[in-house]
Amino acid sequence: MIYREYCTAHEENGRLKDIEFHYPDNFNFAYDVVDRIAEDTPDKTALVWCNTENEEKILSFGDISKMSIRYARVLLDNGIGKGDRVIVALRRHFEYWPLAVALCRIGAVMIPVTNMLTARDYAYRIKASKAKAAIVTHLGATAGNIMEAIQEKSLPITLWTIEKDIDGFRNFSDEERGKSETLGRIDTKASDPMLIYFTSGTTGYPKGVIHDHTYPLAHIITAVYWQGAEDGGLHFTVAETGWAKASWGKIYGQWLAGSAVMAFDFDNFDPGQLVSVINKYHVTSFCAPPTVYRYLVKKGIDAMPSLRHASTAGEYLNPEIFQRFKEKTGLELHEGYGQTETVLIAGNLRGIPAVDGSMGVPSPLYNVRIMTPDGKEAKTGERGEITILPENGKKPIGIFSGYLGNEELYREVWRDGVYHTGDSASMDENGYLWFMGRFDDIIKSGGFRIGPGEIEDVLITHPAVLECSVIGIPDTLRGQAVKAIVHPRPGYEPTKELGKEIKDYCNSRLAEYKWIRKLSFTEGFPKTISGKILKTELRKAESI
Repeated sequence: MIYREYCTAHEENGRLKDIEFHYPDNFNFAYDVVDRIAEDTPDKTALVWCNTENEEKILSFGDISKMSIRYARVLLDNGIGKGDRVIVALRRHFEYWPLAVALCRIGAVMIPVTNMLTARDYAYRIKASKAKAAIVTHLGATAGNIMEAIQEKSLPITLWTIEKDIDGFRNFSDEERGKSETLGRIDTKASDPMLIYFTSGTTGYPKGVIHDHTYPLAHIITAVYWQGAEDGGLHFTVAETGWAKASWGKIYGQWLAGSAVMAFDFDNFDPGQLVSVINKYHVTSFCAPPTVYRYLVKKGIDAMPSLRHASTAGEYLNPEIFQRFKEKTGLELHEGYGQTETVLIAGNLRGIPAVDGSMGVPSPLYNVRIMTPDGKEAKTGERGEITILPENGKKPIGIFSGYLGNEELYREVWRDGVYHTGDSASMDENGYLWFMGRFDDIIKSGGFRIGPGEIEDVLITHPAVLECSVIGIPDTLRGQAVKAIVHPRPGYEPTKELGKEIKDYCNSRLAEYKWIRKLSFTEGFPKTISGKILKTELRKAESI
């Protein structure tokens, strides 16, 4: 297992107690992991891919290495090189994996995004990142939305799609065929930017989170000690490639562990299909947000004899789901916690009992502390903020290196030399963490992080809306659902019909995961002296 070349893990009775990383200054995942495995064991399976049309591809590390070189040559031949930023919206298409390696290989910065975004969303991301190119799926509305975005904003960018010709786009699949499969090493540094993920903020537009080339190494703990990825195994994380969870569970840590990754390309979630894929391909470890497990339990779980480990993260997991899944499968659900800005911060790790409802214990990678607002360490059972202290004055690997174009915000989350997650939790006498919510207004719905400001920006453009506020409310399947509260303009009656009109207006302009599920009217909002709407009071009213 190649990951052992880059870290020294200290275990006690199977439990990870400490881990030290060592890597060259020019560490690059493409050359030092993918190419190395391809050289030593070229036929070792890297990716097992299928879709709902019963198409299938099984790619070895040798395949991925060669494909990524051909892809890299297409990019280099078209002026894409070190430091250039490239938007990637490839759903769960198998091309994502060699492309991710190709971009890493040439030192370009990959910006994975979901295909659910609207033209407005794409325009913001392209403009904010100054992306030089975009490589996108030919399916659905993605290509059309990106074309609308760049035409409306006059954004200069090279556009590729895959497999199919689309007006205004070049066909990447055609261009990579026949390219040479040899390419010398291109010099990069471990500290160079490698990835940018856009994540929702409390207010305003999404934040661009920058990770460097050490980020894949930090996911060794994620894959090996939390997700149960094994050498020669097959790991299946249910995530679309546009989200950071794909980096957590669909490529880096798993390949470092010697595990292949399972990719199932689908549009609409069907629990039965997931179970069928797990059984057909003999998946050994599985990770999904609590929403998926809720559906599995609700619809009934078939036997999954190959499955040896199951993990979950992203939102609160109901204890009943934990127990019913264990009764049906004999497997405990191993919860975990982290952010787009980090790798795994805490988890029910290998070698410790999985505790129902707990996020687990802090990862040995990080010096995690629960801090009270006055800057003191919280007592046992006391609520505080999850923070990470630097080790020997240095930022640990796996924590992001900056917010795109926003040094002020980066300094804010790293104030006093401590990383502030904005999440609250308590720690019990056994060292387990118990999540207690966000200190800000981020909504977590179905495993997605949603910034209320993104929805409010659309709501306020409806002619009937004078003021508005968006909050998350409890939802049995999603964890939280998006609710809009609207103060209508004079002359508009707060009727059921108007509510539906406003919802339809907004949802037609929002990515599906941000859709408003409930809407109510108010005659006025509770506010601070400075006029800011008190969302805490709105949430309290929902819980009464």
